[in-house]
Amino acid sequence: MTGGWDTHLGRETIGLMKATESRSLARHDALVSSDSAYQRRLRLLQSLWRCEQDLPAGEHRGEPLGSSLAMPFAQETLANYLTPTIQELVREEVEGPKGEGKLFATPRIYNNLLSSQPLCFNLFGELAVDLDLATAVCAQLWPGVVGAVTSIEFEWSPGRGDPKFLANDSAFDVAIFHTTPNGEKGFIGFEVKYHENMRAGAADHKGRYDEVADNSGVFVAPDSGALRRPPLQQIWLDHMLGLSMLECGTWASGRFVVLYPSINGRCSAAVSKYESQLNSGSNFQGLHMEAAVDAIAQHTEAEWVAAFRGRYLDYARAERVLDEVEPAGP
Repeated sequence: MTGGWDTHLGRETIGLMKATESRSLARHDALVSSDSAYQRRLRLLQSLWRCEQDLPAGEHRGEPLGSSLAMPFAQETLANYLTPTIQELVREEVEGPKGEGKLFATPRIYNNLLSSQPLCFNLFGELAVDLDLATAVCAQLWPGVVGAVTSIEFEWSPGRGDPKFLANDSAFDVAIFHTTPNGEKGFIGFEVKYHENMRAGAADHKGRYDEVADNSGVFVAPDSGALRRPPLQQIWLDHMLGLSMLECGTWASGRFVVLYPSINGRCSAAVSKYESQLNSGSNFQGLHMEAAVDAIAQHTEAEWVAAFRGRYLDYARAERVLDEVEPAGP
């Protein structure tokens, strides 16, 4: 997969764009100098959504930041979440016994409108409590793979630090467990990206990683240095978490999916580079968030689906706002 704003704009266009867009972004408390083109649009969408909901903005270094919510308001109200059902699920997952041992980042899980952890709940939360809907959606997205969805988990690991798997703290952002059409156990593990630029620092290497890479047979060159450093390393480690699960024999079917918005050119480029490291039939997939939402919309008319699309994926709206002429002064 290729594309994204960062790859389509020349340097002169980007320079001009920054000069003309900065005033619009500043008006919406969404001007962050380090943001790339696609990040500016996603941050602006969150600020617009917050204003529509009449929610108080958070601050960064003493200045309002439109893509965040004020604390402790955000934690007390869970206003970052789209439905009461999702809010209740977040309380259980983050603050209840189910959250023990899970690495939810606070206060980001409450106040950061751009963070992929809240996004995971907003996209998968309603599916987690309606497994019939989840089954219909997953059977459409992965025909012949999913028989029936049995559960959906958040920030899930088969065993943090367990040498049977990767002996580290790797976890899927979301894990969908299902039966196959033959009645066997299967899973789909997700790494979910939204605003992220794939520039996370490198993680320490463990010998177990080499074992899983060699045993899996899915890599063109299991000892590739590109897999062991950013931007591919995080994708590689999460993919190998799934491969180690298949190695242990509990699950007969498993795949790993990187889910991201089509506008995120950095993620698109990383997925394409990662795919070049794989043999065919590697059980890896890059999936645009728009395609997942389209699949959900074919099986439910619930208002949260349109609300999710408008909040996170309406890039045309961001463009219209960025093109607005600054209002004249008094």
